[in-house]
Amino acid sequence: MPDITPNPENTLHIKNMVCNRCIMVVKSQLEQLGLHPLSVELGIAVLPDAVSDETYQRVKDSLETFGFELIDDKKSQTAELIKDAIIELVHYDDNGLKTNLSDYLASKLHRDYSALSKLFSETTNTTIEKYLIAQKIERAKELLMYGELSLNEIADILNYSSVSYLSAQFKHVTGMTPSHFKKIKGNKRKPLDEI
Repeated sequence: MPDITPNPENTLHIKNMVCNRCIMVVKSQLEQLGLHPLSVELGIAVLPDAVSDETYQRVKDSLETFGFELIDDKKSQTAELIKDAIIELVHYDDNGLKTNLSDYLASKLHRDYSALSKLFSETTNTTIEKYLIAQKIERAKELLMYGELSLNEIADILNYSSVSYLSAQFKHVTGMTPSHFKKIKGNKRKPLDEI
């Protein structure tokens, strides 16, 4: 995905965008409103013109029917950008987890990682590390439910040093082992926007 530094006057920050379908829905809604976005990514839509108060309200009303929220304050916007970057890394870039998370976030958001970490903790009441682990466990659940990969392969994709480390984190987060989760095949996955 392109890394754009949007202009605040023509940029909408959108909460709960967690997948490519979300991007399609937001893009479609903006086009139906006649706004023709320049780009739509996880958490951000860039419009060709500055957003008036009337346009903002129309977009807000339109997107809320699909479970999205417009974010006004800068700290919440940054926290959402961090979440979106982690979701993108964990769920859409199988080689991305091999990169250093602090370097990745600092580069993507053009801010010092320690400042991002502090802001994220203050805004979300959790740490970036815990959020990353929660996303990795959700991805592990998804891969386990498909039943196509071994636990070794899943541990490798999610950049765990060993299967036992993945299993320990999985059990800590879910209360069950990966093999027990796979056996019951219950839909115990969470929507990404609820993590």
